[in-house]
Amino acid sequence: MALKAVIFDFGGVFTTSPVSNFGVYERARGLPERFISGVIRSNLDGGAFSRFERAELTAEEFDEAFAAETRAAGHEVRGGELAKMMKLEFRPPMIEAHKRICEAGLKTGCITNNMPSSSVKDWARDGAERNWAAEIMSRFDHVIESSKAGVSKPDPRIYEMMLETLGIAPGEAIYVDDLGVNLKPAVAMGMDVVKVPFEGYEIAIDELAQKTGLILT
Repeated sequence: MALKAVIFDFGGVFTTSPVSNFGVYERARGLPERFISGVIRSNLDGGAFSRFERAELTAEEFDEAFAAETRAAGHEVRGGELAKMMKLEFRPPMIEAHKRICEAGLKTGCITNNMPSSSVKDWARDGAERNWAAEIMSRFDHVIESSKAGVSKPDPRIYEMMLETLGIAPGEAIYVDDLGVNLKPAVAMGMDVVKVPFEGYEIAIDELAQKTGLILT
């Protein structure tokens, strides 16, 4: 099938990954490497983090629930502390790549797992980055936020919702994400995928250029 759309994750693609911020927090406090990610991954559907991203918990409930989960795993980290780790650094080359994909006439969508009452602008560290966030979001043909949809990645339903709205088949799309667990459902559905590394993300732009046949830098 001919390529018709590129569907993006947001955090970890257009910005640094929250996982990198988790690492900074863990090293500063002497926690095991990937401790926070491990707690989140241990219960991707019913855990506090996933439930918060689907707006099933209030901020106060998430603070307590995540503290209980991490405490049971050996080191308490409150949900409120985790929320503070969501200030991310934007990636201008990826923003430019998205712009060129849109200018080439391909549809683009965004599937983002986010927290209630937040937006990608909240991840920005200053006014310039908030402007970048608004610029990116304005270009998408469709955006699905987990906290509004009540469904979060890697649930296949959220990918199906995007494909249906864009009016395309899985084989007509490329899905871009930094987490392998989120790429697996896309692959299973028949989408092509690009994985964005936590470090050295530029390689993903090169791969996306090859798959789309576009000059993205």
